[in-house]
Amino acid sequence: MKTKKTAFGSFFCFFIKNYQMRKIILLCFLFIAMATLQAQESVEKTTTYFLIRHAEKVRENPADKNPDLNERGFQRAENWEKVLQHISFDAIYSTDYKRTLNTVVPISKKLNLAPIIYNPSKVNFELFQLENLGKNVLIVGHSNTIPQFVNGLIKQQKYQEMEDDEFSHLYIVTIKGKENTDLLLYFDF
Repeated sequence: MKTKKTAFGSFFCFFIKNYQMRKIILLCFLFIAMATLQAQESVEKTTTYFLIRHAEKVRENPADKNPDLNERGFQRAENWEKVLQHISFDAIYSTDYKRTLNTVVPISKKLNLAPIIYNPSKVNFELFQLENLGKNVLIVGHSNTIPQFVNGLIKQQKYQEMEDDEFSHLYIVTIKGKENTDLLLYFDF
């Protein structure tokens, strides 16, 4: 009888050890699978950037480096809000000028979202993209900075400076993982 108990006991201990081992192995696989999914999810979050130039500015005093928007510029700012009304922005970036800040006022007020001031010459694109991962972001700048900002996001020199009288460009850059797409739309209102 002792042999049977020992054999049964040995079998039972073997089964338990295997069961515990299976449990440990299963937990390890689950942990690895969850870590892989989490890493994959963070890599594959979709980030969309909408970039526009400030609206028309007052040009009466060429020495004024910080002019406000003119009447047509305020109207264009309202029109941008209508064009972008169905987008729920997570962040709005603007340079620290009256014309850029006033261009985003209608959108900022509607979403109760204060613009974040940025300096286009000091943008670290890798850090900027990391900070905005998975978000919808509006960026407002200038004829010489917005195309360069797009180029920085897509990592290629594709877009040239805008003409001084051009205010109708909407650049859309979508990044998912290592893939990106860019689009340039014109809204003449």
